[in-house]
Amino acid sequence: MKRITVLGNNSGRNAGDNAILGNLLRDISSELPQAEFLVPTTNPRFIRDQFGQFKVKPMGLLPWNGCIKNLGWPLYKAMTATDAVLICDNILFDRKFYNPLFNYLSSIALFAPFCKKLGIPIVLYNASVGPVDTPAGKKALAKVLEATKLAVIRDQNTKELLEKLALPCPELHVHADCALNTAAPPQARMEAVIAKERLFTNPKGTVGFNVNSYIDNWSKKGSFTRESFCAAIAGAADRVMDELGVDVIFFITQVMDTSITRQCAAKIARQERVKIISNADYTYEEIAALLARVELHSGLRTHSLIFCAAMHTPVIGIVSYPKSAGFLRTVGQGDWLLPFADLTADSLSAMINKAWNERAATKQELERLVPAEKEKARSTAALLRKHLLR
Repeated sequence: MKRITVLGNNSGRNAGDNAILGNLLRDISSELPQAEFLVPTTNPRFIRDQFGQFKVKPMGLLPWNGCIKNLGWPLYKAMTATDAVLICDNILFDRKFYNPLFNYLSSIALFAPFCKKLGIPIVLYNASVGPVDTPAGKKALAKVLEATKLAVIRDQNTKELLEKLALPCPELHVHADCALNTAAPPQARMEAVIAKERLFTNPKGTVGFNVNSYIDNWSKKGSFTRESFCAAIAGAADRVMDELGVDVIFFITQVMDTSITRQCAAKIARQERVKIISNADYTYEEIAALLARVELHSGLRTHSLIFCAAMHTPVIGIVSYPKSAGFLRTVGQGDWLLPFADLTADSLSAMINKAWNERAATKQELERLVPAEKEKARSTAALLRKHLLR
């Protein structure tokens, strides 16, 4: 049996992170049926309830477990009492570097030399890296990479960053995000959800929106206030409903976005034609399956865009960080990027109208390009098996 530690944002609060973990567990279990997974988490019950069909053992990252979230005995044990350590998603960055409640890199770098000494390989598993802008961050990342035997990354931006930092890098592959292989639940389940929420009753169709709470950070830079941001999103939704006759669904994929989502939705004139669907109530598979039913979707959170691509739903990325733009270009959607600095009710509604008119061709393009990206993400499990069984 191979014991594999999975490090990521595994609290259950983010549908994208949940999808990464769920698809990783499925893919690796298909290659290594006897594998047992150790998952450090602040929410052990969620891991047991959501992923209990796999051989998964949650390890609590709570004060009574002897740690301050990422810093402490549980993470050390998870990284040293195992056969391999997988680093997933985007947890190797140096923002708030000395805050273990937020930053993973500092803690992982502390224990990575023990992995190297014990011969336990660290593997970047369809991961991203960065930003890394400080000397302390670069030094910590170097420690992690020195203990890393295989680096499978999900975007070109990470490759370019590693080259720019000139850090020692092991065998490197550029694959794709695990969340791309999210599968829809059975149709009967989805029909029950749709009936309960009274969705998709408008014969003219539905358009999806997604926002996130980081506007509170961006507003400090003077780009927007929270109020003006919500006015821009609501204004675009109002125009789209008037011009296209559609309904609107706001999709929450991270529970921390609930407040700003409700604030945006509350500003829309036609309240009876607005719904909110949250990952607080539905699984990542159910969210993705509902996104498959909208005509098109505009979103800020990268994984709302990834779920759409997985379901071949046309997307517009409101780009506030490079990984969203990088992902959409990978699946041939580079024309559907709206820089955050250019966001207005006019610019977003105009792009949605254009995307609406071209949605059939866009869907065909996604159907053509996305399967290859899904296979890249899935193939990482076979690559891992070869390394572990050497």
